[in-house]
Amino acid sequence: MTESNGAPRGAGGGSMPDWEKRFRAPRVSLPDWAEDAPDRSLFVSNATGTYELYAWDRATGEQRRATDRPNGTTDGVLSPDGEWIWWFSDKDGDEFGVWLRQPFGGGEDVPAVDGLEASYPAGLAIGRDGSTAVVGRSTDEDGTTIHVVRGGGAPQEIYRHRESAGVGDLSHDGTLIAIEHTEHGDAMHSALRVVRPDGTTVAELDDTKGGSQELGLEVLGFAPVDGDARLLVGHQRRGRWEPMVWDVASGEETDLALDLPGDVSAEWYPDGSALLVAHSFEARSDLWRYEFGSGALTRVETPPGTVSGATARPDGSVEYLWSSAAEPSVVRSTSGGVVLDPPGLKAPVSVPVEDVWVEGPGGRIHALVQKPAGTTGPLPTVFEVHGGPTWHDSDSFAAGPAAWVDHGYAVVRVNYRGSTGYGREWTDALKHRVGLIELEDVTAVREWAVSSGLADPDRLVLAGGSWGGYLTLLGVGTQPDAWAVGLAAVPVADYVTAYHDEMAALKALDRTLFGGTPEEVPDRFTASSPLTYVDEVKAPVYISAGVNDPRCPIRQIDNYLDRLVARGATHEVYRYDAGHGSLVVEERIKQVRLELDFAARHLS
Repeated sequence: MTESNGAPRGAGGGSMPDWEKRFRAPRVSLPDWAEDAPDRSLFVSNATGTYELYAWDRATGEQRRATDRPNGTTDGVLSPDGEWIWWFSDKDGDEFGVWLRQPFGGGEDVPAVDGLEASYPAGLAIGRDGSTAVVGRSTDEDGTTIHVVRGGGAPQEIYRHRESAGVGDLSHDGTLIAIEHTEHGDAMHSALRVVRPDGTTVAELDDTKGGSQELGLEVLGFAPVDGDARLLVGHQRRGRWEPMVWDVASGEETDLALDLPGDVSAEWYPDGSALLVAHSFEARSDLWRYEFGSGALTRVETPPGTVSGATARPDGSVEYLWSSAAEPSVVRSTSGGVVLDPPGLKAPVSVPVEDVWVEGPGGRIHALVQKPAGTTGPLPTVFEVHGGPTWHDSDSFAAGPAAWVDHGYAVVRVNYRGSTGYGREWTDALKHRVGLIELEDVTAVREWAVSSGLADPDRLVLAGGSWGGYLTLLGVGTQPDAWAVGLAAVPVADYVTAYHDEMAALKALDRTLFGGTPEEVPDRFTASSPLTYVDEVKAPVYISAGVNDPRCPIRQIDNYLDRLVARGATHEVYRYDAGHGSLVVEERIKQVRLELDFAARHLS
């Protein structure tokens, strides 16, 4: 066993390589703005080398760092009146903490809600008066609880259940609260309940009942008009995510039936007369405007690639965060120009992504391929597997894959079954054969990569973080002759121990995926746990882990490592003082260096 120290050979001296510049270049998120004070905004940036929250007064141009913590801060919300910044304070990335708040112009951080102990967050909605809030909490002991706080008074509990739930939204006039819940026991498909601030139920919407299909709902937001009981809802009734309008007062449901392929989401324009529609299809995304009066659907012009977030401003303009695999992210506006352009180092471009479709055991599989410009195969190839699992790789800028390309590797990213953006059946297919289904799709794409001449079969790297790290360890164990190296970041390694140690919301998800607990369906957990196959692993394995990670806790990783040590298997482990990943730029660079060096040593 080797404990890495972050100083691989060749890491020092010389000018800064492009791959490091991409990590160091200042980045910004899409700014959030206060509903009743739109000149006041909040965004996240890594300008100081750590991701932190920044307050931005658009009227004066002043930008102020609002948080400053060793391990960074990204969870923050502006109150609608623009007077307060609420931010979630955990301990070194463990995601267990309390909400604090500070004045927008700066000042002391104080507890936002007296009387609520530390927990995992389960949603937050702040009233337009700035002093009313709906706070969702999750703990192993209590499950999910939701509290209403008014004017600094004691929090009043309005909801409690053992299964996972969360705050969806608070109506514009503060009289209605939308809750997403999974009381039916299916953590992948939520139902909705609308309640008054005293907790009494106003209306229910549940697509999980009365049919053979498992359909989910999600809260997209109340209409931004006083006295308007319309709630924008995402549904899956036609096998994909689409928006509809639910009038909570009358019960009327208005199906928008937008003629767009793929998944569709939406948010309100500030006057409530239209929707800003976000459309995702085959790893790309674009924006549209839907008019309620005429039903007209008009494209909002954005460049080809991926829109990672968008918001409609009071003047009718749209601000959006855009990137492509080749072009770094930027916040633009339809009114023209760049909204936020942080000073300093600019991220170098990378190479564009190529689309590949491969026939697999569950249908056509979409993969994204990048390779060094001007090269021909066979190349050493990294199969970088995304996390989630309900997520997807897209034509968007990512510094990690670009670093591998800079070092002469081809990078293949597979949107396996379980990925979003390809329909409900594709996303839900992994249930009960967790991990094994996804690897079948990775295998099909791997066979294409080798047979097409892209990938060198003797230099194949399986890599990923979180769920991708889990699939990496499962893959090198169940397919020991297929992979030359395995690189797993913050993985599930011992699924039974992971279940018992992880945060409550993930326990609920695992019960849904497997059909029960490890005690109720032990064979399923055993079949899907990397620990089951650890003695079959032949490839050198590198594992990085956050010691405070609540999602893929450290004890289950240590159990896996102990088995590798007992066998004398070739491996290295790097532990760092954070949670499920790091918000510190230098730490991210260190981890990429270690992975690059490990692969280079074991592929030579």
